[in-house]
Amino acid sequence: MKRFFSFLTLLLFSALPALSQTRASQLQQPNIIFILTDDLGYGDLGVFFQNQRQQLADRREPWHYTPHLDRMAASGAQLTQQYANAPVCAPSRASLLTGTHQGNAHVRNNQFDKALENNHTLGTVLQAAGYSTVAIGKWGLQGVDEVGPHWPAHPLKRGFDAFFGYMRHRDGHEHYPVEGVYGGPKQVWDGYENVAATLSKCYTTDLWTAKAKKYITNHVQGADAAKPFFMYLAYDAPHAVLELPTQEYPKGQGLRGGLQWVGTPGHLITTASGQVDSYVHPDYRNATYDDDRNPATTETAWPATYKRYATAVRRIDDGVGDLLQLLKDLQLDENTLVVFTSDNGPSLESYLPAQYVPNMPTFFDSFGPFDGIKRDCWEGGLRMPTLVSWPSRIPTGRVVTTPSIFSDWLPTLADVARVPAPARTDGVSLLPSLTGQGQQPASLVYVEYFEEGKTPDYQKVELNRRGRKREQMQLLRLGDLVGVRYQVAAASDDFELYDVVKDPAQRINLARQPGYEHLQQQFKVKALQVRHANPTAKRPYDDALISAVPAPATASPGFSWKYVQGDFPWVAAESQQPASAYGTTKVVGGKELRHKQGMVYYTGYLPVPADGVYEFSLTTTGNAFVRLHEAALLDADFSYVAGTQLTQRAPLQAGLHPLRIAYLGSKKRASYLTLQWRKAGESIWRPLAPVMTTGQP
Repeated sequence: MKRFFSFLTLLLFSALPALSQTRASQLQQPNIIFILTDDLGYGDLGVFFQNQRQQLADRREPWHYTPHLDRMAASGAQLTQQYANAPVCAPSRASLLTGTHQGNAHVRNNQFDKALENNHTLGTVLQAAGYSTVAIGKWGLQGVDEVGPHWPAHPLKRGFDAFFGYMRHRDGHEHYPVEGVYGGPKQVWDGYENVAATLSKCYTTDLWTAKAKKYITNHVQGADAAKPFFMYLAYDAPHAVLELPTQEYPKGQGLRGGLQWVGTPGHLITTASGQVDSYVHPDYRNATYDDDRNPATTETAWPATYKRYATAVRRIDDGVGDLLQLLKDLQLDENTLVVFTSDNGPSLESYLPAQYVPNMPTFFDSFGPFDGIKRDCWEGGLRMPTLVSWPSRIPTGRVVTTPSIFSDWLPTLADVARVPAPARTDGVSLLPSLTGQGQQPASLVYVEYFEEGKTPDYQKVELNRRGRKREQMQLLRLGDLVGVRYQVAAASDDFELYDVVKDPAQRINLARQPGYEHLQQQFKVKALQVRHANPTAKRPYDDALISAVPAPATASPGFSWKYVQGDFPWVAAESQQPASAYGTTKVVGGKELRHKQGMVYYTGYLPVPADGVYEFSLTTTGNAFVRLHEAALLDADFSYVAGTQLTQRAPLQAGLHPLRIAYLGSKKRASYLTLQWRKAGESIWRPLAPVMTTGQP
């Protein structure tokens, strides 16, 4: 009988890959897994920095290992110049999910638990593209106006078919939901049900990994097996609590080994036994280093804090290796895009008891070759350790040095899924850079953030950055140059300018050198043109006049427009689609709207007669999105009710301001689009009267 069941099990396991291979060959859209860690630094990955420390073999500078992630890097792409949208988790994750940078975002600053807006997300876009969607791990964007389980921005209300994980931000600070070693019992939600009571001895890195493996395996066998899946896997480690697993990582990986979902309450996963917060990886258990920087003296054991940190990172590495092996076992790996990254730079936070030494990112130089940590707008706080694997499309060993930012992932994954990116997204598709096919448009790397604290007083940090007040901060990258401002008091404040390709540690402030005056002004102008004010995150430059642009060489009255035929699911971002028709019009909403099956794009320059604050009004029976320069101005798309008037203000300098309108007509109603403006304080709206450079977009 035992031999019969063994044979049956073997038959099932051998059949699964064959079935998966057949299905994978039929799918044109790849499966997508987006893995996001919490407070993991650029320098924490072997391939980005730790391996260099190991090769130098300087016993004064300890190192740790990420072997599975290193193999992932070798088999795919490294994005060495990718930025988070913010240097702390809530706004960074919100910008990732919505594809908006912090100048246009709804969640900004330290707005933990604020509801993710009811708009396009990675989940809704990929759902519409035919994907089964699941979020596992840390969320923290559910909203605080209601008590669970029916939060206004529950993942199931933001494009995900399933959710398993921590809903509240503060729960993500604890890596044992039941035992609460350093933070008390937490809530873990399976959809709308709190299942934390069943999770005894479940270390969350293991828990999320096991749940992810279970989801993928079930998907292969389930009713939706013919659909591709999108998984947002958000680990809450190695965040400050620095707890240890219960035991070593289970032997083997993938379908037959590694972590498995047992499913028994009180023993849900294979590592839910043994002693909580006890296991140190053997590579670090007896590790020593030259703490006094004297090779003649006996080396000292690593402080327990850093054995914990290295073990927590290694556990994530083991989990990723386990998932990648599962994809191979199911023969899904060729047709699965996997992204690995972190939400912001490394943290000095530690919730360990007083007997432990403080957590210092300098022990492993977790910020890599940069300055800055979590909550900093220096490179170390924002430059992310990003890896991408997609064996059928991304060449092995590819290194992408093109600058990019998290808000690029929504248009990238939309491109991968073969649907248009919503016009609301601020990013561009990274697919050309990843695959080496085609030319990637320039990414807009822009960050704004407020933090009351100071930068750390580390000897490894540039002297003028130690103990420096942060307050209002801003970062903008143009080409190889990054402009950074701390304690911003006015739009006229100077940026510090650094060539972060030649000078990644940002030691040479080019703004102090002659010949950079015009670039200083360019950064100040651009920083106002890419954003709009948000009353919940006020900035000292919110009311500054947005600079006009130079007059075009040739111009005539009105808008230029083009019509792109197609069945669009939402107001789509304009790309290089060929125009089915084009022309000019003095005002929007004319005969060009007779085309219903597709998008109409308007471009023009708005001639502002005098400095001041101007109001804009939009009403339509279809859907539309309006940009002024690169700032989001009016959004009548995702949840817009036909016929509703939307208004917005903008402080504008006299002169020309580029205006772009994307319009998607309704199939049920006659097309109607009215866009008007007036100077603040006036009572009468009037039609826009722009100028254009050419009649053919």
